[in-house]
Amino acid sequence: MNSFKIQGNIVDILARKIYYGEVFVENGKIASIKSISIANRQQQTANFILPGFTDSHVHIESSMLVPAEFAKLAVVHGTVGTISDPHEIANVCGMPGVEFMITNGKTVPLKFHFGAPSCVPATIFETAGAALNAADVDALLQHDDIFYLSEMMNFPGVLFGDEEVYKKIASAKKYGKPVDGHAPGLRGDDAKKYIDAGISTDHECFTADEALEKLKYGMKILIREGSAAKNFEALINLMHEHYAMMMFCSDDKHPDSLAGGHINQLCARAVAKNIDVFKVLQAACINPVQHYKMNIGLLQKGDAADFIVVEDLVNFKVLQTYINGELVAENGKSLLVTQSSTLINNFDCSEKNILDFKFAISDFGEIVYAIEALDGQLITNKIICHPIVTDKFYESDVANDILKMVVVNRYKNAPIAKAFIKNFGLKQGAIASSVAHDSHNIVAVGIDDESICKAVNLVIKESGGVSAASPQRAIARSFARNSKEEGTGMFKSMVLPLPVAGLMSNQDGYKVAADYTAIDKMVKEELGSTLAAPFMTLSFMALLVIPHLKLSDLGLFDGDGFKFV
Repeated sequence: MNSFKIQGNIVDILARKIYYGEVFVENGKIASIKSISIANRQQQTANFILPGFTDSHVHIESSMLVPAEFAKLAVVHGTVGTISDPHEIANVCGMPGVEFMITNGKTVPLKFHFGAPSCVPATIFETAGAALNAADVDALLQHDDIFYLSEMMNFPGVLFGDEEVYKKIASAKKYGKPVDGHAPGLRGDDAKKYIDAGISTDHECFTADEALEKLKYGMKILIREGSAAKNFEALINLMHEHYAMMMFCSDDKHPDSLAGGHINQLCARAVAKNIDVFKVLQAACINPVQHYKMNIGLLQKGDAADFIVVEDLVNFKVLQTYINGELVAENGKSLLVTQSSTLINNFDCSEKNILDFKFAISDFGEIVYAIEALDGQLITNKIICHPIVTDKFYESDVANDILKMVVVNRYKNAPIAKAFIKNFGLKQGAIASSVAHDSHNIVAVGIDDESICKAVNLVIKESGGVSAASPQRAIARSFARNSKEEGTGMFKSMVLPLPVAGLMSNQDGYKVAADYTAIDKMVKEELGSTLAAPFMTLSFMALLVIPHLKLSDLGLFDGDGFKFV
């Protein structure tokens, strides 16, 4: 590997100092760093060299991109590594899914650090495609490619001493690997008991009080800002005092959002909030590497040459990204090349007909509950609704934004689960997705049975994807290469195929981002959704481990009582 030198304002986060100097890179390592005396004017106009950014908790699958394509987009924003939970593909494909992510990630320089999924399936109250028991988790944790036990979503299992849960935690401790947490709203003695079990992080805090309480118990808090769940504003002021125990993460980030920015954006926003820049950079660059013992350099002599060059420490415009001394992005352009990817999937259900989606009054109890989606949050509210009744069937109440929602089992033909949901804002048509945390059955929301059926069948036909269908004048024009738009009868429809586990595309990341932008635009402008990220929000409406009310393929689920309604 070639050696080279680069000069600029060196940001030594560990020493909390900035000085003009030269970094000498040889064979992918930092051979030396030295200070250089120059005129003050020259230093003022020089760029800044600092360690690269790390996303401390992300599900790569949510980007709809395979790891290699995620990397292509992320390196442009100065990201050099991730803490990646392959939980989503594991719920679909099991151990082969985890192996796929590791293997694909190794085809690019970006340093993916995968965890062993702790909760596959996440609960027993839905149908998943696979299961990983304590023995499977132990086997994974023995691998050098597995760096931690992924988020322990089964917090009731921790609190009530579930044997299988504690076996998994014990395995992580045995191999000296940290345990990630997932405990939204957990407070007081329950929070302390959860943390005392050995769980070291949480990315689910949505109030400062909750985060502060967990910090005082010794837990590290990840500030999450994804495409749907956004907790930055609620938590960022804690960084003034607790920066040593905090990190940044995206958790779930759709391709259009990733194309626009990553951890660099959170750094800029934090500095704009008057958080000391060294505290911000410690959270963004240092803390994840040290906590997870990542194979990432911190801009010190002898480290791997993983660093970035930014224009300033205000906007964090990334000019260059180096990983192991290799220039992987420059001036907003990724230097990583799209490679062919193998396909892996688990999808076995037949297309549905309109009658399958009828909401008979007899399908519901005396009280009809609805899920109230909250923009920018994963939590939902449980409300009582009064849908329209026509000939002993319930219909959407579009005027009051009470819409039909379904979950369709993607692993076998089975009865369709039905419910109502508020706050999607659709005025016509329907949307559907095979990205539905955590089991990734097909979830759909729409105003009428015909539209829902159309959207669901578009996903089934592609063995996974996101779709939108709108009844209107037929059209006939081509859409994007790796997505499809068609006019049939009186429907306009779009679908973005996700042939890798029904979660990811195997196409160019920027193309996928553009195609996703197009279907997102249709949902907002033509179907009328008022949500900032309708597909991302949709994907969490089947996430049973987040309160308060969700829908699985087996029925409406109360997340507080952890039981079906």
